[in-house]
Amino acid sequence: MKKILVLEDEAGIRSFVVINLKRSGYEPIEAATGKEALDKMRENPDIKVALLDIMLPDIDGFEVCRQIRATNPRIGIIMLTARTQEMDKVTGLMTGADDYVTKPFSPAELTARVDALVRRVGGDEEVRGSDDIIQGSFHLNTRNRTLEKNGERIRLTQVEYSIMKLFMDNPGRALSREDILNSVWGRDYFGELKIVDVNIRRLRIKIEDDPTNPAYITTVWGYGYKWGF
Repeated sequence: MKKILVLEDEAGIRSFVVINLKRSGYEPIEAATGKEALDKMRENPDIKVALLDIMLPDIDGFEVCRQIRATNPRIGIIMLTARTQEMDKVTGLMTGADDYVTKPFSPAELTARVDALVRRVGGDEEVRGSDDIIQGSFHLNTRNRTLEKNGERIRLTQVEYSIMKLFMDNPGRALSREDILNSVWGRDYFGELKIVDVNIRRLRIKIEDDPTNPAYITTVWGYGYKWGF
């Protein structure tokens, strides 16, 4: 079974999440504090997805997210928060999360988010033809799911990799936010278009020479984004 880290300090909510993950065929690894979660990550390097509460008794979920992401670019991360402020969502995504779920959430919604993220981090997409896509100074290896710029490896999350592959499969084509959301997150995704914009912002920081004046991922105002040179 695929292991899912569940970091939630409220025992009732954690139990609710764990029960529903087990019913869906996952193996939940429980943690009540940030430190315990980081310890469990070290003990279980095969964890596929981490569900991280933000409000914790020791360190907050944003810091846990940063520390996990610093050592593991491939794991999927979903932030769990009771707060609905836009800044919390953006902060979670900018610290390395792939998605967020606002409490209260339904079992069906949470399971759908986890299922979608597990599919993406699983790396089981079909590879056709060459393993390499080379455009300008960028080299995308679709078998290893890696990106290099001028011969230097750029650490990407699996969501960022999926966005880059979509762009490099469609050079010069304007892609709407809906196109990107449906392709990367799936047509059954419950969330908002804002998640596309924040991931593009994060990706620009990693690949652009000047993220404030992007040359590779350009904005098509009122529509979406375009990859080109």
